[in-house]
Amino acid sequence: MAVVISSTISFFSSTVLEGAGLVEAFLVLLLIVALGIVFDIIGVAVMSAEEKPFHAMAAKKVPGAAEALHLLRNAEKVSSFCNDVVGDICGVVSGSASAVVAVRALTMLNSETVAQLIMSALVSGVTIAGKACGKNIATGKATQIVHTTSKLIYYIKSLFTGKLPKKKKK
Repeated sequence: MAVVISSTISFFSSTVLEGAGLVEAFLVLLLIVALGIVFDIIGVAVMSAEEKPFHAMAAKKVPGAAEALHLLRNAEKVSSFCNDVVGDICGVVSGSASAVVAVRALTMLNSETVAQLIMSALVSGVTIAGKACGKNIATGKATQIVHTTSKLIYYIKSLFTGKLPKKKKK
């Protein structure tokens, strides 16, 4: 699974970066870093959240409640996938993308070393700061994050199964 995810993210990033200018390449790089941070937040939230509120939601047939319970009952696997698999992949791919951005910046700065140092420091700093802040958010708002994630999973599953939820009449 890691190979499929890694190759997919690498393919899309390299395809987009191939003809991109400096600004576009930098935005792709930020998107990859942000993806790693978001998955880190989800992984920490799943480890921090409790099942109790989701049992109540499931009893009321709230969309995503069953998926939330499934995530929480598999918290170690979900956290490992989000934090380790996706997080590590985003780290590696962002390193490659930062090299592309550094090459683009090289033409502006006329110094390969300076461009690589700036990009490496920037990517590391944003990733570390984002994940540190994300962990605080994830532990403080674990229930909301898990519920939002599980609703997204619910709606994606509904699209693939063709069983979209019906809106209730007021």
